[in-house]
Amino acid sequence: QLQLEESGGGWVQPGGSLRLACATFGFTSEAYAIGWFRQAPGKERKGVSCISSSDDSIYYTDSAKGRFTISRDIAKKVVYLQMNGLEVEDTAVYYCAADLTDRCPGGTYGGPWGQGTQVTVSS
Repeated sequence: QLQLEESGGGWVQPGGSLRLACATFGFTSEAYAIGWFRQAPGKERKGVSCISSSDDSIYYTDSAKGRFTISRDIAKKVVYLQMNGLEVEDTAVYYCAADLTDRCPGGTYGGPWGQGTQVTVSS
């Protein structure tokens, strides 16, 4: 059974940092990309960053560039999203998802998805 589980969310003041983790379970190979997405209440889900299995393809949205860093620990089967300089606009539920075609960018992310972890940035 393919499963993803996010962790590391919480509350921080503007300018603070959080490190999100996406643990993967049940994959028989590492030939898949992982994407991070976020969704604020009442708004559509947006992509944040993604990383391919070979680490030779990494993508950040404009809002994430310079502040967020995505990395992948193949041995531990975990993908991280280090978020620095957090802003109020970053408040959202953050999800990770797998693209089984191993495309980043351009993945379809048909599944699986994690349950999400809440990130709240406020003063």
